Order: sequence, then structure tokens, then C-alpha cells
Amino acid sequence: MPYPETLKGSPKIIFFTDFDGTITLTDSNDWLTDNLGFGEKKRKQGNADTLNNKVTFRDSFWEMMESVKTPFPECIRLLRENIKLDPHFNEFYQWSRKTKVPVIVLSSGMTPIIRSLLVHLIGPEANDIEIVSNEVVDKPGKTKDQEDGWQLKFHDDSGFGHDKSLTIRPYAQHFAERSNEPRPTMLYAGDGVSDLSAARETDLLFAKKGHDLVTYCEREGIPFTVFEDWRSILDTTKDIFEGRKSLQKVAKEGVEKAQSDKQTIETAR
Repeated sequence: MPYPETLKGSPKIIFFTDFDGTITLTDSNDWLTDNLGFGEKKRKQGNADTLNNKVTFRDSFWEMMESVKTPFPECIRLLRENIKLDPHFNEFYQWSRKTKVPVIVLSSGMTPIIRSLLVHLIGPEANDIEIVSNEVVDKPGKTKDQEDGWQLKFHDDSGFGHDKSLTIRPYAQHFAERSNEPRPTMLYAGDGVSDLSAARETDLLFAKKGHDLVTYCEREGIPFTVFEDWRSILDTTKDIFEGRKSLQKVAKEGVEKAQSDKQTIETAR
């Protein structure tokens, strides 16, 4: 359910999340690029250039997807065969349904791929997950089921292609204007450069260990906690939901763990 319908049940928590490499073990767009497009080396250089503000995510991602010429239905078939879910996400999702915690996927990927993978990996109840993402359209004079027949249709005009902050911000604005209403805690989970626009918008950010988003949060001083899989996200979210831990305590523990992990890596070198 899009805003403001999401708020009708007065949820205690709203959970926003990236999809590729966060809910899934492998990024579906990276898989397409590495296996059907211009390859891993050029893709990683594009990611590095985006993180260092040399190019926009929009331009880098467009170039990645334009390098994939395989018909779109075949892309989806191959992804369903090769992309796996984080082994604990389904447990988190079932808990969220029981506790009426909305889960909203904010992705810089493509809606038809995300919907297909979620339903394939979780089941028909995954149709209840709201997805805000880019779309896929036919190229002029072609159709998606032809070779080189599809292209991205970006969600908005931003340098991200999909500025995830634009979906989160109305919730914060809603409660800023209605101080008498109980405000839900807003959480976000992500792993990489496509999540930079959302990193400052929620009360707590879950950043995947060893990925670009941790580097960005450390550099910019954004409160975050590190996760390795959705088991740790579920445990922490339950602690917040049931009042066992404050956001401040979780963020403090998260920074300390990230610093400890970094020291361990540097010592091992």
C-alpha cells in the first residue's frame, strides 16, 4: 500500500528496504551485467566512480542495462534460476505480516524482475509487498521479447534514476505536520551506492557488512548498524518493536561493531 494508506493500521514500525544484494544474496542487475552484458570489471569501475561522485548512479546503471541485449523474458527466466533469497528474509517477512509491520521495497532495479523473484522465492503472499522501482519498456520499433528490445524507464528525473528519499520523505513530513499522532519508527536496510539517497531519511539504517554503504555512512557520520543477514535484522527489529533496545543504543553498538571489524581486518593485513 502506498502512502498514506500504509499508515491506516497505525504501525509501530515501517520497514523500507533495498532489494538487490540486500534481500537477495546476489544483485540481479550485477548478475545480468556480468553474465549477459559488458562484464564485471567495467561494472565495478562504474560503481567506484559513482561512490566517488565521478558519475551519477543513473548514468552508470543505464550503461549497465544497455549492455544487456538478451530478450527480457529470458532475463527473468535466468534470474529465477540463479538468484537466491537471503535465507532469513522469509522469516522476517512472516514476522512482519503477523505484527503488521509494512515492508516497502525501494529499488533502483526493475519492478517486473523484483516482483517475479519475490513471488518465485517466497510465494504468492509476496504480492502484498509494495515495490517502488524503475520500470521496463519496449525500445522504439521493438518489443521486450526480442533481442535488444527493452530499456529502462526511470522512476524519476534524479541523478539516481530512482531517488529513494522521495518515497520516505512524505512519511516524515506527515508526522511533522501532525504532532498529535503516534509516529512509527522508520527503518531502512541496504548495501550499496543505490541506497545513498535513502541513507539519511530514516531513524536507523541497516548497512550490509563489507559493502559500499558502510563506507559512505562512516564517511558522512550517518547513524547505522551493520548486518550480515536478515536474522540479525529480525533480532534487532524485534528488540526495537518490543522496547528492549532504543534506536540510540542500537546505533551506538553498530558503530562500535563496524570499528571493531575494521580494526580486525587491518590487523590481519
